[in-house]
Amino acid sequence: MSVFDGTRLPINTFKLDIHRMRQGWYSDKYFNNIVSVLSNLARQGYRFGGTSPDLSDIGRDLANISIGDIEVEMQWFTRRKPFSVIVGVDKALAMLQTCTGYFHSDGTWVDTFDQTEVWAVHDGALAFYGGDANQVSPVLKVRGKYREFAMLETPTLGALTRGTRIATNVYYVLDAARGKDVLFFPARFDAHEVQASDGFAYHIGVEAFNARTGQSAHSHVSTDEQGDWWGGAGGGTVAHAAIACFLGDTAETMMAFASTLSPDVPRIALVDFYNDCIRTSLQVMTSMFQKYRELSISGNEDEARKYILYGVRPDTGGAMRDASITPLGDPSLDNGVNPRLCFQLREAIDNAYECWELPMEWVERARAWCKNVKITVTGGFNPARIKKFEAMGVPVDVYGVGSSLFSNCTEHGTNNDFTADIVRVKIEGEWYPLSKTGRTACDNPDLLPVSCLSWE
Repeated sequence: MSVFDGTRLPINTFKLDIHRMRQGWYSDKYFNNIVSVLSNLARQGYRFGGTSPDLSDIGRDLANISIGDIEVEMQWFTRRKPFSVIVGVDKALAMLQTCTGYFHSDGTWVDTFDQTEVWAVHDGALAFYGGDANQVSPVLKVRGKYREFAMLETPTLGALTRGTRIATNVYYVLDAARGKDVLFFPARFDAHEVQASDGFAYHIGVEAFNARTGQSAHSHVSTDEQGDWWGGAGGGTVAHAAIACFLGDTAETMMAFASTLSPDVPRIALVDFYNDCIRTSLQVMTSMFQKYRELSISGNEDEARKYILYGVRPDTGGAMRDASITPLGDPSLDNGVNPRLCFQLREAIDNAYECWELPMEWVERARAWCKNVKITVTGGFNPARIKKFEAMGVPVDVYGVGSSLFSNCTEHGTNNDFTADIVRVKIEGEWYPLSKTGRTACDNPDLLPVSCLSWE
């Protein structure tokens, strides 16, 4: 499944539209065009009749070269400083294995993958880049007849670009959060068809961060589909709509949630329905602890577990000020989920038990119950904002991050867009460098030979 277990995802994972991919349905049209040109030239027996400055001194008769059957070496790479977390390799390999070849004149498909040489890193590998376009880290290399895999440049680049972008963004968000858990919340911001691959990229980003830093962040996705490729499951608590169904009573919503669902589902209260996070949090805590204590006293500890509040989640809109915040006149300090709100919320949570009339033997237990309530923040968080929170020591336990995980990094003029270039050609059995200006054949010690992926 990744560099972390040394296995690759099977082909069936990706549910590829193999028939139309072979026809170039998903390819930029100029690839369809060159495949058509080269195929026709191969049938005509066309031989090279031009000049090649790069190959003029190799001592070979270029006029003997069958351009239609030209064999090339192509490399796929990305450029983002200082490194990218690579994802999308297994999907690209599945495309190559199922769609490398050509259609016979009778319309049947001729598979030539076994005549093609392929090297690839594992998903989860790191590709380093220092800013020199001639010193890249290829994550995929293919040698073979160009016309037999040219159609796949567009979809393979797309798979690598999207997967790597998300995984790398996840890594840098975790880095900004200093290893605190990051909830993957962008499902609502894109088509449902990409949830499985996006969730996999997120998970690989988390694993890469843990492997590189020695930390133990957990993977948390919001839909089951996001966990499909790696065995995860969607998690979540309540939405604003759920609270509306309970006529705006967040405490009653959470009591119903707690009484109904398994105690293994974390109880996280969404507390900004009325833009009064502290007051709402205290209402929820009071109701849930009262029930927790009642069940504990009766000896029903299993049922009491249902009323342990895992956390609260302020999700205040960026243009709104929570009722507990005294305005300072600066929207960045007043509005949204801001540091002042989190500090005040933490203090209120920790001291909530002081307002409860408790016998002495319950005071310490109540204090611990309150202190264990975590703060999960959502609403417009990205690495820059998270770094500010962490630098200030804001008492946040978990960050929920959404659309920023889809963004293309442009720091230092780099991003996670992938490129594929021909860098060598085969002339009379020998490989010679040949590429557009500004490109060079590069190596990567993490590249491994690939024969065939399993189907299931």
